[in-house]
Amino acid sequence: MPDSSTLAAIPVIDSIAAVAGRYDAFVIDLWGVLHDGAKAYPGAVEALRRLKGLGKRIGLLSNAPRRTAFVAAHAARLGVTPELYDRLLTSGEDAWRHLDERRDPWYAALGRRAYPIMSRERDGSFLDGLDLELVADPDAADFILATGVNGPRDRVEDFAPVLDRAAARGLPLVCVNPDLEVVRLNGEREICAGMIALAYEARGGLVRYHGKPHRPVYDTLLAQLGVGDGKRVLGIGDSLRTDVAGAAAAGFDALLVTGGIHAEELGGAAGMAPDPGHLAAVCARAGQRPVAAIPAFVW
Repeated sequence: MPDSSTLAAIPVIDSIAAVAGRYDAFVIDLWGVLHDGAKAYPGAVEALRRLKGLGKRIGLLSNAPRRTAFVAAHAARLGVTPELYDRLLTSGEDAWRHLDERRDPWYAALGRRAYPIMSRERDGSFLDGLDLELVADPDAADFILATGVNGPRDRVEDFAPVLDRAAARGLPLVCVNPDLEVVRLNGEREICAGMIALAYEARGGLVRYHGKPHRPVYDTLLAQLGVGDGKRVLGIGDSLRTDVAGAAAAGFDALLVTGGIHAEELGGAAGMAPDPGHLAAVCARAGQRPVAAIPAFVW
């Protein structure tokens, strides 16, 4: 890890109010920022309400490999209701629309026989309405469709035989969730489709990503929000690799929520301010520099 004594400190704030006046629009992550999958974080709903009260444009952006309506309904059950934001977009919705509409020349040329790497129980609804034929053998597929795995026991090496065969055939892989891992409610870490995609790229395979940190999904959300060039936008998220890097790719500032996926790495409990030197070192190691950090998304 870099020597923290030589790194410029990253400001740590304790309220979104400290930066609200600087920006016209906010692109906010869901899991790890607004909720933990089972309940909204204390103060998160009120912070959204305050931002809306100031007339800010609010877009929620998630790497969930599911349709927007599915994620919006789940968020509403946790208290993140539609009047608190202007648009919600998921990586799953972005991928679904490309697979369905096929306006993109790359997708227009893509076949319809997909070998799935996915949890049918969690992500099966992603397939609804798509004209795809799922095949059980990668040798019969036109592409690999990766949304995620079945559970925490799954490892990247479990998929090596399939990835080897697919790479040998030159099949593309559509990655519906670029996250590397997710922390479940019981604390277990589970690999995501992004980890599978990295392993496939290491084999020379071609990957088409949907979601953060890739710029196209930001462009889509900003267009939906009606936020044009020159508007002041702040990205808020708990992941350096996706949220902070994605904001940089899209050309705007990022605020890192330190109580999310990096909480253990930063050495502080959720909601507790990290050591400034350690924070700067962790960000430097990731090659990212958020404009500021906040322990939790609160007003």
